[in-house]
Amino acid sequence: MWDDLVGQHRVIEALRAAASGHGMSHAWLFTGPPGSGRSNAAVALAAALECDLGPGPDAGCGVCHECHTVLAGSHADVTMVRTEKLSIGVDEVRELVRRSALAPVGRRWQVLIVEDADRLTDQACNALLKAIEEPTDRTVWMLCAPTVEDVLPTIRSRCRLVTLATPTTEDVAAFLVRTDGVAESLAAYAARASQGHIGRARALARDEATRNRRREVVSYPAKLLSLGACMTAAANLAEVTKEEADQVTSELDAREKTDLDTAYGVVERGRRPREYAPALSALEKGQRTRAKRRHLDMVDRGLMDLVSVYRDAIAIGTRAPGVLVNEEIRGDVEELARVSTPEQNLQRIAAIFAAREQMLEFNVPVALALESMMVALRVGDRVAR
Repeated sequence: MWDDLVGQHRVIEALRAAASGHGMSHAWLFTGPPGSGRSNAAVALAAALECDLGPGPDAGCGVCHECHTVLAGSHADVTMVRTEKLSIGVDEVRELVRRSALAPVGRRWQVLIVEDADRLTDQACNALLKAIEEPTDRTVWMLCAPTVEDVLPTIRSRCRLVTLATPTTEDVAAFLVRTDGVAESLAAYAARASQGHIGRARALARDEATRNRRREVVSYPAKLLSLGACMTAAANLAEVTKEEADQVTSELDAREKTDLDTAYGVVERGRRPREYAPALSALEKGQRTRAKRRHLDMVDRGLMDLVSVYRDAIAIGTRAPGVLVNEEIRGDVEELARVSTPEQNLQRIAAIFAAREQMLEFNVPVALALESMMVALRVGDRVAR
């Protein structure tokens, strides 16, 4: 069960000790960069707390009924909150708080895991704070966020902090070979390209289309030689990420629509009851929000791929040791380093993060933010090879 926590040996030791009764807390905050396994760590601890073998050093066996149902997401006493929306609202948190006050069905703990605690609204945080301040004896809260700064200070001060690190390339590659049977060369590529993001590494290792999309994105910096090229690259990135997001959400949207029609008897009766229209409107609103969130996630991933190219160029420009993230396009990276200073490439990275902030924090349209960013990334006075 602990094997999915790649490169987190110290974290595993601390969680195992807690499951044995040493250093146990009623509230936890798991932090770490994207892909480091924050929610996996929370689920692993939840399974260890519910395990038939616990409390003790063997808790978290991964094979007993309790562990199996926790890992499958079907345990009666473990609630996982994930959101496809841009935020988690107060109504959802109030329902969690109500649930936290109930006695567990089993003999162990009532565990509530909030995967995206950084997306809690201010009202939701206030509703959560009182429950964390005055927990019941058998309730455990587990919050997950990228950094401690993403969580309200009054909440994080009441939680035990668990900080996960970015797994090393070697750890990620070994994990892919061991668990997914990936060839060593492909695993090494996926581990480097993912920059320690386990989910991304798995996608790159398993799917040729995902690898092709990434290859296209990391090829952009070498092509940004004119204003027209910048506009083309921005349009291409917006389009490919939108298509990928639509592929992920379209099937779910269709399934939700079918479930709604079935619930209101639209197919059986051949007509729509009065309550159907507002329910459909609410569903479509939620689906639009989810689609926007998913598109932004896809764009964000592409931006981090672009950042990796400029970081590689800085590494070459400063003669830093080590293997490049984008070793496969070393020629383009070396040329970028030749015609740009490390300071210029740092400015380009800053432009990427500025575009990211515009889209995520200030709701700037994706196409507009990407166009402005690509112009800032333009390479001037490039010498042809």
